[in-house]
Amino acid sequence: MRSKRILALVTGVTAIAIGIYAETTGSGDKNRSSNDPVSIAVDKGLKWLVSVQGKDGGWGQDGGETSYVRQGEHLESNGNDVANTAVAAEALLHTGNTPTRGAYHQSLQRAIGFILEHVERSPAQGLAVTDLTGTQIQRKLGPYIDTFLTSKLLAELDGNMGDAQANARVRRGLEKCVAKVEKGQLKDGSWNIAGGWAPILGTSMASQGLFIANAKAVPVARAAMDRIETYTAQTVAPPLPPAAAGTHGGFSPGVGGVGIDPLRGPATPTAMSAAPAAGPAFAEVSAASAGVSLYKRAQELEQLSRTPEDRKKNGEQIKAITARLADSRFVTGFGSIGGEEFFSYLNISDSLHRAGGPEWERWNRDMTAKILKMQNEDGTWAGHHCITGRVAVTGAAILMLVADREKIVLTSSIKH
Repeated sequence: MRSKRILALVTGVTAIAIGIYAETTGSGDKNRSSNDPVSIAVDKGLKWLVSVQGKDGGWGQDGGETSYVRQGEHLESNGNDVANTAVAAEALLHTGNTPTRGAYHQSLQRAIGFILEHVERSPAQGLAVTDLTGTQIQRKLGPYIDTFLTSKLLAELDGNMGDAQANARVRRGLEKCVAKVEKGQLKDGSWNIAGGWAPILGTSMASQGLFIANAKAVPVARAAMDRIETYTAQTVAPPLPPAAAGTHGGFSPGVGGVGIDPLRGPATPTAMSAAPAAGPAFAEVSAASAGVSLYKRAQELEQLSRTPEDRKKNGEQIKAITARLADSRFVTGFGSIGGEEFFSYLNISDSLHRAGGPEWERWNRDMTAKILKMQNEDGTWAGHHCITGRVAVTGAAILMLVADREKIVLTSSIKH
């Protein structure tokens, strides 16, 4: 069924384009048949996600089953968590399901309820929206990734819940999360809070949540948004020297597969934790910002390219980052594709799709082929390192595969 374009003005704010899908049936797209490889893969992934959703509406790391990608990987045994649930909910939302329509709208409703219950129980102070700690996704993307993913999801849902009462509940939860994110911003403008391998991806989610919330007329401090823009502008890495330009994403393989940044030394969590500051470029290799070039470039590209004005102002930086995407070693990350790579690819897909053109067409073609080949027989995707859990990686893969679908502006039409 063809999408309906819903164009509404937020009170006092001109609506800007927010990429959310509002297909009224399943995960269909008018530009694809239901039998094309992407639609088949997306449908299989969605069916698996829904099949392993918990009775409480949430998801955990791996659907409760042993990973067959890394047999020795420890799986969580302490229940479902907010972060994995938010990623799964995003996948449902961006494939044609709303809280009131779509093949999986009931699953989305349950997921939203699970998340909001945690947000509502959380204290007003502090960044956390959950008391569950030590999950795999927290260990990799930082201890507050639940909050950052929730902020982005609730911002997209704001005004689109189907009735005034549900909208009001989402808005209250969103405002609470926005306040937490603002207060938790570090002095450098990021949210690269130590405790994870790739918290720069958490910074990206936090920034996106504030950006979308601001577009929905949720009060967001201009200073917070300015600080993250300044942080990103200041940390955009200059082009590598010729001797290093051909290395693995700015990293050479090193002994035993450990990444070595030719400019800054070992790229291991331990080395980064102990490394002394080394000037402006150090932020990328500190324990607080993971040090993986692919993750940082993906965050920069997303931040620098959000609006036509941004793309014009940041054209040179965007061009330099985009040029790196032709290097397959850079795109691969640490030599195999883990959950962090999937989330980085998603940032890149969203960024390139905004501008379109040959860079986007080439990236989307190549990444679609790569992601389709990685799907498991049961419809899942799993990371080969770090974030191996099938829920988060399957959600991210689905979001990547639908990155080229027709966007619809969904904005709040209910006064709060």
